[in-house]
Amino acid sequence: MKNILLAGALISGSALSLTGTTFGHGGTYRGPGDTVPAGGGGSTGGGPATPGSGGPTTPTPGGPTTPGAGTPGAPGTGPAAPTGPRTQGGSTDAGPDLSVWQFWWGFNKEPYLNLRAAVQSGGVLTGSDDFFIGRGEQGTAKDTLRPSEEVIRGQVVPALKQILKEERNNNILTGAMVALAKIGDDPKAESGKSEMAAEFIRFLGDPTQEVAETAALCLGILATESPDNIAILVGILEDDSNKVNEAIAKIGTDLPKVSGKFNFRNRAFAAYGLGLIGARAADEGNKATIANALATVADGPAKKIGNYDVSVSCLVAMGLVPMTIDEAAMGTPVDAKKGFARPTVLKNRLDQVAWLMSYYQDEQNTFLVRAHAPRAVANLLHGMPTGKEQAWVRETIANRFMADMDKLSKAENEIKQSCILALGQIGDCDDDALDIELRKQLFEVKEELSDQMTRNFAAIALGQIGGRPGPGANPLAGLEGKKKDENVRVFLLDALEKGKGVYRSWAGLSVGVLERALLDAKQPTSGDMKLAVRAALKDAKQPLEIGAFAISAGIMQDQDAKEILREKFTNTSEDDARGYVAVALGLVNDREAIASIQEIIKKAKYRPDLLKSAAIGLGLMGDKTIVEYLVTMLSESTGLSSQAAISSALGFIGDKRSIDPLIKLMQDKQKTDTARGFAAAAMGIVADKEMLPWNAKISVNINYRANTPTLTSPGAGTGILDIL
Repeated sequence: MKNILLAGALISGSALSLTGTTFGHGGTYRGPGDTVPAGGGGSTGGGPATPGSGGPTTPTPGGPTTPGAGTPGAPGTGPAAPTGPRTQGGSTDAGPDLSVWQFWWGFNKEPYLNLRAAVQSGGVLTGSDDFFIGRGEQGTAKDTLRPSEEVIRGQVVPALKQILKEERNNNILTGAMVALAKIGDDPKAESGKSEMAAEFIRFLGDPTQEVAETAALCLGILATESPDNIAILVGILEDDSNKVNEAIAKIGTDLPKVSGKFNFRNRAFAAYGLGLIGARAADEGNKATIANALATVADGPAKKIGNYDVSVSCLVAMGLVPMTIDEAAMGTPVDAKKGFARPTVLKNRLDQVAWLMSYYQDEQNTFLVRAHAPRAVANLLHGMPTGKEQAWVRETIANRFMADMDKLSKAENEIKQSCILALGQIGDCDDDALDIELRKQLFEVKEELSDQMTRNFAAIALGQIGGRPGPGANPLAGLEGKKKDENVRVFLLDALEKGKGVYRSWAGLSVGVLERALLDAKQPTSGDMKLAVRAALKDAKQPLEIGAFAISAGIMQDQDAKEILREKFTNTSEDDARGYVAVALGLVNDREAIASIQEIIKKAKYRPDLLKSAAIGLGLMGDKTIVEYLVTMLSESTGLSSQAAISSALGFIGDKRSIDPLIKLMQDKQKTDTARGFAAAAMGIVADKEMLPWNAKISVNINYRANTPTLTSPGAGTGILDIL
């Protein structure tokens, strides 16, 4: 299902032309090239990724992968070799320029777009701060255009289940599995058991790696809080087939058992699946089971595998599973010099934070894995008490991250980047001494010349902090003053006006992040900042800046930018930039642009990036008139990139009226396997139980520069963030 999976990332990913389009697990992905150290799958970094045993093969359309040694799955060829120059740690390797803003937008755009809520309500909705910091779902749209439960349970689910019984093509199988998982169990079922779980369990031991790992992941996407489902994933994570089979037997005696060892990909996908279940879980016992399994494996078995995938997945997943807050346990500060002690058993949220910090502090752990701890910690800090007795938790963590991001720190660039991204979630805009110092440290990152990404991420972090009112006496103190080292707005405006190269586009985007955060927090926004971005957009000639300033105007919902956006949409010839302008037109709800965007879609059959971005713009404005045309395009298209883009467009703007034609296409054996698989994937988007894509929980605020193949795999498209 490599073709369909990679389409997933293309469907949910950014419109980038930096790498070739590849396919896997039911989606299409166009995202970051080889991050550094490349792939993260080996014990060393700096060169092309070295695949570990049990990695995915690259199937040809219409045929399964060929399994070799290892059960289930086979050794693979790994990601394709990256192209183009990239610089890291003083050396130049092959790969796209990861310093451009489009990569950050690709991973973080979903809460800003909140597309399904807009589609189902017929217009643009603002976001929810809860999601930006990694918690909960978003959107309160009336599901007027969502397929009814009667249609979903009576038509969509039976059609997808039938596909699983009849088909063996990877693209169709995995597309249908992911779609079923996104739809979820029937909320009205009286048995209390997971009806969907059995559909995925049948494929856990599949000899095709891609199918087997997708089956495990689907138990997580399903997110049913079933102890048996949790036990299966824990067993896979721990490489314990006996535990897996014991849990399977409780679900159904007729279900096939698994045997042999689970390779690192299955185990990493199981960890991510556990995190997805924990993110929606209500039972504290289930959360504790998940958190302790993740910690146990990360502390021991994961370090013996020979690559970093399982370790990274455990840390990322831990940040998705917020356990109960025990205020009594938060009253005793840690030793400032020794830092957090590692708890032997995780009983509450503070234990989770302490475990993550102790793992992070242990420099015997590789920096590639440690780099994922700060974001997980920042996620878990949300909602924890901030009174005087508990303030030491936030203060101790923030001080450690500030020390590690300092220009004099010897920490690796990936560590510095992660600390900056985490501080963007931890800090706020008030007049507390800690927050004043935190903003000061981020202001000074601009003077650090060794790493472009630290400066880029610092601009974004400042935008996030500047838009977050704090609990102090002056909640927005960071927006006061006339100096750029005390006022976030002045700093970003100066960077927008004087910034060079890619940094200027990041500064423009950060202005949008700041003003949108204030808008969502129901705080006054700045007309001057909007005017500055508008002026920069009007004068912009380079596609990189046109796209960044357009998105900035869009997420600020600057109504006065409509005319300039329409002008740029008409006169910009470069597809990526034009696509971002189309998205911005949707974000500002410029209905005068609908006809022009529709015409672009009709002409963009072989221009996939522009097609899917234009579809996002229409979806944000609630326009559905082009759905029938897109279904016809998908049924006639034979190119993988075109199929992926059309499928993504249907997912973006489709509603209940898309269901019948998509089912018909999926069942039509005269069509290509990839087209049928994409039809299944599109149905999963339209009928999704959640407002945001399931993997947005993982992608938002992630440090994509500290990558492993199972997190995102640019050449093969078989990472967790590459799946539709």
